[in-house]
Amino acid sequence: MSRAGLDLRGQRDALLAGSVSSEELVLEHLLRIERHAALNAFVHVDRDLALRAAREADAARARGAQAALLGLPLAHKDVFVTHDMPSTAGSRMLAGYRSPFDATVVARLRAAGAVCVGKTNMDEFAMGSANENSAFGAVRNPWDAQAIAGGSSGGSAAAVAARLVPAATGTDTGGSIRQPAAMCGITGIKPTYGLCSRFGMIAYASSLDQAGVMARSAWDCALVLGAMAGFDERDSTSAQHAPQDYTAALDAPREGADASRPLAGLRIGLPREWFAHGLADEVAQAVREALAQLQRLGAELVDIDLPRSELSVAAYYILAPAEASSNLSRFDGVRYGHRAEQYRDLAELYANSRAEGFGPEVKRRILIGTYVLSHGYYDAYYLQAQKIRRLIAEDFLRAFADCDVIAGPVAPTVAWDLGAKPDPLANYLADVHTLPASLAGLPAMSVPAGFGRGEHAARPVGLQLVAPHFAEARLLHAAHQLQRVTDWHQRAPAN
Repeated sequence: MSRAGLDLRGQRDALLAGSVSSEELVLEHLLRIERHAALNAFVHVDRDLALRAAREADAARARGAQAALLGLPLAHKDVFVTHDMPSTAGSRMLAGYRSPFDATVVARLRAAGAVCVGKTNMDEFAMGSANENSAFGAVRNPWDAQAIAGGSSGGSAAAVAARLVPAATGTDTGGSIRQPAAMCGITGIKPTYGLCSRFGMIAYASSLDQAGVMARSAWDCALVLGAMAGFDERDSTSAQHAPQDYTAALDAPREGADASRPLAGLRIGLPREWFAHGLADEVAQAVREALAQLQRLGAELVDIDLPRSELSVAAYYILAPAEASSNLSRFDGVRYGHRAEQYRDLAELYANSRAEGFGPEVKRRILIGTYVLSHGYYDAYYLQAQKIRRLIAEDFLRAFADCDVIAGPVAPTVAWDLGAKPDPLANYLADVHTLPASLAGLPAMSVPAGFGRGEHAARPVGLQLVAPHFAEARLLHAAHQLQRVTDWHQRAPAN
């Protein structure tokens, strides 16, 4: 087997055993990235920088260094700023921009020894569900090149699924880690809001954006999350939560459980609203089969209600655009970013620079956000959406009184064909199952659960797991136990 075909844990073990050097491992991944350029998963790759970092990792290991990710290749979503590579957020507005510093997530993974091979493609400013809104073109799904990879972290998802890197960072505002992870057949986790620093992450919606991990397995995600999480005084929304070794608890038995039933005592809530009309039969079947497997592992399935789930789409697409209209006002063509060549005065400089720099979806959300924040509409729209957000969070609190983890589909369908949903509203509705957890700030993840049926037999399905705040270890444990008895996460696209 190609060493690039190994998961992160396998590659780490190979490095520790001395059967491969970091330089050899990174070079193998760089060659795969070149061979699979048609996926459009990367917007920037720096071969020389990556190989130099790999050689430094090999030298550090020879000196006895033992950092958690020492010498392991990974990629960063292009929403994280990096001082040694361009940071564009998938937008023409930031074409060629180089930050004078690293995002905290980037710095922490670098300190843990990870070797960054490049920056991955994404929906412009993380606005999208299909990764078709990037200024660099759409990302293609490694399982079916005619299908979307999911958004907005589609480049990271495609890169991991195609074995271009064993792990990658992503961000999740309304489902942008979980949805592409599900559609590309990999594992992805969005931690509790505030667990990972947002410092140096180009903002879309500040009260929702959260950094996370995309990898092959729950074990791989646990390793990377442990290295990147933790309090950051430079981020005013960072939570005072002690660092944790998430891999340590993956195989720890629950109290009263045994080896054959490691999930005994775990109550998994099934929201009635998530299995109602609108869910494709092939997705429902795959999710039900995964739930049955969890049940065989000892978990108890209980029905619960999240009655305001259907309001999450309306609430999110008021709140997120409102925050985006504020965050993106800094891109005016004066201080940094794209500047129009033709203008007669300052007002026209602003207008022309923003019109040329932003893509259609970003413009649409800025307009919506500006409208709902305007005088006369703030109370009618923005304030009401905030109230609904609070009610959705309270629904989760009540539900967790009856269960330990909530499970359901990630998306109502498998990945659709590129260009098949030109209507923005159709794309927004694809987030219906991921938005509630985002609005409540809860940790949630996508776990491979099978594939579609018929013409969609090559398109993956994901199982979503949601836990109370800061219960990432509980999520990862359940996902890891499921992956010990299934092989969906081990399957790879052809070539």
